[in-house]
Amino acid sequence: MVAFKNRYMVMEVFLDPNKDLSVEDPIIITKTNLEKAIEGSIRLNFGECGWASSTNSFQVKYVNPITKVCIFRASRNEYKKVWSSITMVRSIGNCPVVFNLLDLSGKLEYR
Repeated sequence: MVAFKNRYMVMEVFLDPNKDLSVEDPIIITKTNLEKAIEGSIRLNFGECGWASSTNSFQVKYVNPITKVCIFRASRNEYKKVWSSITMVRSIGNCPVVFNLLDLSGKLEYR
């Protein structure tokens, strides 16, 4: 039996501080919002073939909407494609965002 080799990326989401939040409701970071934004970025930058190769193992494992810390899982062969697509995401919904990689690991460790 062969174990699937994955990479886990711990990322922080920065919302645009210059946006006037009094006009609209602030965006709430959820798994579905992140999955849609990243899927769109992978399809835009790498096409359908790139999405098909990375969708097998890509998953949003954890999202904290208060601290805006997220954990993404991708296969070891595809993590660079997913990582580069995540950094190319410029907005979630109508809210401009920027991602910052905090840690890249081969396994999840809870301390």
